[in-house]
Amino acid sequence: MTQELIDLRNRILQQRYTEALAIVDDLEGMSRQGILRNIQSFLKILLIHLIKIQVEQRITNSWAASIRNSLIEIKKLNLKENKKSYYINLNEWDTYIEDEIEVAIRDASMEVLDGIYNEFQITEVVERNQVISICLEVLALTYSYSVKELPAVIADFLTQLPGGNDWKLGKK
Repeated sequence: MTQELIDLRNRILQQRYTEALAIVDDLEGMSRQGILRNIQSFLKILLIHLIKIQVEQRITNSWAASIRNSLIEIKKLNLKENKKSYYINLNEWDTYIEDEIEVAIRDASMEVLDGIYNEFQITEVVERNQVISICLEVLALTYSYSVKELPAVIADFLTQLPGGNDWKLGKK
């Protein structure tokens, strides 16, 4: 990116504004792609933990914290600088989830039930549509609540998932 900034400066100084605008467009595209990659990384973490909850039918404090942190980071990254629009709109998540779900399922194999399933076995166990549905529900919360409100809302949401009430009551 440093070279692009040098080129941009030179084009402006040389009054080659059309070329300068093309560089600006490239920089904007690079920035957007970086943000989307970060969002996808947090989405994969979210999916892994939702898979673990589904298969193990329980929630741990660390899973809840990972889900909460992933959603808060997704909210922060997804909101554009104008604070009025998003990089990924609510109705656009399907494509991103489809891109990440298979990798998340396979990565979850190392963690679910202390790794008793290999990546081939876990793909047979996970109910993808259910995970996707829950993921979409929890992502929708990031459009309705502030970063300050999200932790409590997410905790309430998690209590509705398998093992959520036991987690709330502190049962193991």
